[in-house]
Amino acid sequence: MRRRLVVTLAAFGALTMVCGLVAPIVGSTPISLSRVFNRTIPFADNVDAQVFFVARLPRVIAAALVGSGLAVAGVVFQALLRNPLASPDTLGVSAGATLGAMIAITFHVDVAVMGITAVPLASFLGSAGALGIVYLLAAARRRGTSSTVLLLAGVALSAFLGALLRLIQIVADFTDTLRNVRWMMGSLDVASYAPIVAALVPMTFAFAVAGSLPRVLDLISMGAEAAESRGVDVRRAERIALLSASLSTGAAVSLGGPIPFVGIVVPHIVRLLVGADHRVVLPASALFGASFVIICDLVARTLFGPVELPVGTVTAIIGGPFFLWLLFRRLA
Repeated sequence: MRRRLVVTLAAFGALTMVCGLVAPIVGSTPISLSRVFNRTIPFADNVDAQVFFVARLPRVIAAALVGSGLAVAGVVFQALLRNPLASPDTLGVSAGATLGAMIAITFHVDVAVMGITAVPLASFLGSAGALGIVYLLAAARRRGTSSTVLLLAGVALSAFLGALLRLIQIVADFTDTLRNVRWMMGSLDVASYAPIVAALVPMTFAFAVAGSLPRVLDLISMGAEAAESRGVDVRRAERIALLSASLSTGAAVSLGGPIPFVGIVVPHIVRLLVGADHRVVLPASALFGASFVIICDLVARTLFGPVELPVGTVTAIIGGPFFLWLLFRRLA
């Protein structure tokens, strides 16, 4: 098992490293690495360095974080709810983050904390509010978390928040509506490192918690009774898993918007490649999720360059057919 884990992490880690090194170099504006790292040229006069460090490197790092966060959340939600079609937006956390961002955009909230603008701040607060509602639903049960109750509550919460989103779009003017729509399609247009650092804090905590869950997720995915019979405190474990996945989702959405299908496509691709053991699936999904979103973002900004597509469009084009294939595969 240890050898298998090392080989898997080495392979997926190498893929992520290659994507992370190549993506900042490629773009509609060609750059020279020798000029990028030439310290004799002042940064204010070095266009290549500005393109690399300001326009491309932050969004590559953001893409890696968003992909890892959504992929890990997808793995946890699918095991927690015992539903292979569950995704990070299943419980309405993604919708809550979207609502927060839409409020900040439409009502021109002009607040910044430590260099972080209002939109990512409001987005994370929205996800925290949705997480609070879901946690209260989970806490209301005396024995464990009912996957059926959580799924139904997530559907209801997402529908309610979706109605509020449409209401906000009606009262918004044309310019704000355009910004809302573009943000909802997923955008990694990150031009500074402050939002990345802000998202990294809750995401690091979420990853640390998720790293302690592989054995628990293996047992819970078999059923609550099977997990309890093996000494797992199901109620506590499910709440911890719910908290970690929701925090990871909220941080990812606040950074890149509601990028679709990453949380459902990546875990299933990884399981097809390495099996279902969460000791391997969790870290492999984090690495492959980072590579997947980096590649999708690279396609989004170069396919019709200099015009950029929303990265969510690319992930939806890839993830939509895969989701349908997975659905028909389960029904066959």
